Amino acid sequence: MTERENILGVEVSAINLSQALAVIDGWIENRQSNYVCVTPAHGIMECQRDPTLRGIFNRSGLTTPDGMSVVWLLKLRGHRHVDRVYGPDLLEAVCELSLSRGWRHYFYGGAPEVVEMLVSRLQARFPGLGVVGSYSPPFRPLTDEEDQAIIQEINAVDPDIVWVGISTPKQERWMAAHLDQLSAPVLIGVGAAFDFLSGKKSQAPRWIQRSGLEWFYRLVSEPRRLWRRYAEYPYFVWLVIAQSFGLKDFG
Repeated sequence: MTERENILGVEVSAINLSQALAVIDGWIENRQSNYVCVTPAHGIMECQRDPTLRGIFNRSGLTTPDGMSVVWLLKLRGHRHVDRVYGPDLLEAVCELSLSRGWRHYFYGGAPEVVEMLVSRLQARFPGLGVVGSYSPPFRPLTDEEDQAIIQEINAVDPDIVWVGISTPKQERWMAAHLDQLSAPVLIGVGAAFDFLSGKKSQAPRWIQRSGLEWFYRLVSEPRRLWRRYAEYPYFVWLVIAQSFGLKDFG
């Protein structure tokens, strides 16, 4: 069991990338069903509006610190080993490990051309990578018949890992709803990783990521889509201060 810390009511795993890989390895080896929420401050703020979503995060096998603000909070609370477990990095690291483990991958999310390019780039970087299928859901809720069909398709190709890239909070809700219906032991929600690793969107340089300014880079890149998300970050800071000084309970 990985130690977790309460950040505004969300139980975040005090973990780094190598530890996350070890946990995922164990789940697949033991065929133990779990899902992974990769969350920055945005995900934690989404949970403030939706107690059901907060429960989904807190029932995960891992809720990893994706944003640097979350990493810094965990370090301040004494978890010096913690480092960022960032969606694109986790996807690439798991793919690399899977070459020696023989794991099979399925990709759920993204536009068809995005998933095609993602798979092409991953297989070029990791020759022999086992990709058994993908599905690009429409920009609307699936009918019950469509949902059952995709469940059957995924189970038929028997992946070890289903990568889910349909953004927070949709991907977390999807994983929680489908965990018991899928034979794959591991579901991992990685947000915009499909777009970044396919080349559709540019990633911030590593030094910007490590400085905690990736949010600004992304805001400049996509202001109309992301300004509402990042406008909440000062409120996130205030809530963290309130929790730290016992001014607000997030139990």
